[in-house]
Amino acid sequence: MPLAPLPTGVVARATLDTPVGPVHAAATERGVALLEFAPPAGYDACPPDPQQRWLAQLARELAAYARDPHARFAVPLDLQGTPFQREVWRALLEIPAGHTVSYAEVASRCGRPKAVRAVGSAVGSNPVAIVVPCHRVIGRDGTLTGYAGGLARKTTLLRHEGAMPEAGTRRRG
Repeated sequence: MPLAPLPTGVVARATLDTPVGPVHAAATERGVALLEFAPPAGYDACPPDPQQRWLAQLARELAAYARDPHARFAVPLDLQGTPFQREVWRALLEIPAGHTVSYAEVASRCGRPKAVRAVGSAVGSNPVAIVVPCHRVIGRDGTLTGYAGGLARKTTLLRHEGAMPEAGTRRRG
C-alpha cells in the first residue's frame, strides 16, 4: 500500500515519543496535520523543527498523555480530508479515553447509520493518530479491528487508557 502524501501547507516536522514508540508529526501554520507511525511520502523534504509551536505543544501533550491517559489534547488540528472524513474525525474526538465504540456507533453519531463501511474507510484514513483517537473504534462484537499502526499498538493504547475490552464485552463511549 503506498504511503499517503504529506498534507498541504506543512511547515515543520518532528519525530516524537508516545506510549507506543516514536511517531512522525507535521504541522501547518493552522495546527497539527499529521501524526503517523510511518512517515508519508515527501516527509523528509519538510524541514525538521521540533520547536515549531504546534509540534512543541503536541510533544508536551503526548508526554502528559503518556503519564495520564485521560490527559486532554488541546493542540490545534489542521485535519485535511473530505467533508465526510472530517465529520467522522470530529466524531472520534468525542470518544473519551477509557471507552470504545463500534464503527456502527460512529456512523450513527454522524447521522449516517447505514454508512458503516464509509465510516470505516474514514477512520482508517485518519491522519492524526492518538490525538484523533481512531484506536478507540472496535468491531461491533468487541473485537479489535485494523489499525494503521498495527493491532499491537492499538492494544497497547487501549490498555494504557484502561479500555481494553475483555472477551465478549465492549465498553460504550
